[in-house]
Amino acid sequence: MNLLFVRLARFGAVLALTVVMLGAWVRLTDAGLGCPDWPGCYGRLVVPAADLSPNELGAEFTRPLEAGKAWREMIHRYLASTLGLVCVALAFIAWRNRRDPNQPWRVPVALVALVVFQGLLGMWTVTLLLKPIVVVAHLFGGFATLALLFSLGRWRAVRVAAPTIGLRRLGLAAAAVLLCQIFLGGWTSANYAALACPDFPTCQTQWWPRIADFDEAFVLWRGLGIDYEGGVLDHPARVAVHFAHRLGAILATVVVALLGWRLARVWSTEWIVDPQRELARLRARLDALRAAPPAAAGAGANAQLAQANSDLTRSREEALSNARKAQEEAVEARRQRATERVAALFDEGVQWLLDRGRAVSEGGRVRVP
Repeated sequence: MNLLFVRLARFGAVLALTVVMLGAWVRLTDAGLGCPDWPGCYGRLVVPAADLSPNELGAEFTRPLEAGKAWREMIHRYLASTLGLVCVALAFIAWRNRRDPNQPWRVPVALVALVVFQGLLGMWTVTLLLKPIVVVAHLFGGFATLALLFSLGRWRAVRVAAPTIGLRRLGLAAAAVLLCQIFLGGWTSANYAALACPDFPTCQTQWWPRIADFDEAFVLWRGLGIDYEGGVLDHPARVAVHFAHRLGAILATVVVALLGWRLARVWSTEWIVDPQRELARLRARLDALRAAPPAAAGAGANAQLAQANSDLTRSREEALSNARKAQEEAVEARRQRATERVAALFDEGVQWLLDRGRAVSEGGRVRVP
């Protein structure tokens, strides 16, 4: 893979993280409409001077200029535009090196399409006056961009060699729960419900707030022309949004903790990083225990042997996987040797026929062996 591509992808991942964090800062400081138009700010590429009169800003802009909010919004746009150029450069490099088997090119091309869609979501966030579903979609697009750039950067990562079906399902469940929790967090922020429950761990002094209006809290589309700055939900609906986010946090914590416990129980870090070394250590430990006298071993040795057998059982799937891979390689090697032998015999037969034909043409007698 091209070294420039990897370095540029890593730079893009850091820049994407910065853009996501800056977007959160813009959101938390109520600067999302600091520039009421898009892609400029009051019809300009830079924030206009704070002392301009409304007539100088433009009659079409009814929102007063707040320079601080406008600059935060525009800095976010500048960095997002830079990130878009980085993604285009990655796609260009990947397309030029697409014949390299180690060079991914489909993901960089898809990343350009994602960034273009992100730009549209950024525009709709402003033009649709902070509609919550658009704000949440914009948040998901930012995380998706960050994830794709992180994968292209080839950061150091480890994988479980042979995950069981249960472990794979638990991992997918954890990812789904985290996505739901991100949605609930974005929905809470977009509807200005962060302070709907001022107490903790209770909400409105109750473990389950009776005033929560869940039916009104999760209406995704309310039509066009509504200004959502400051929120439009009444207090019971905001309480429901906030409380749902708390429930999601509990569920996400339990599922992710269960996944971590399963990974730590089945595969320690050493088994993931260097399974062959750990398997050799395990075999040496078993050999030492079997060679020890029964009197010296005692109950402690029996416990160690049981633990070692348990560890060996856990590594059985990996050993079987390696054995299947080695068997497939051996079969392929034998097939290759047989093909080469048949080709050699065929060449010898053809050469014999040519020699005998030449002898006949010269008037000689042919003796069939």
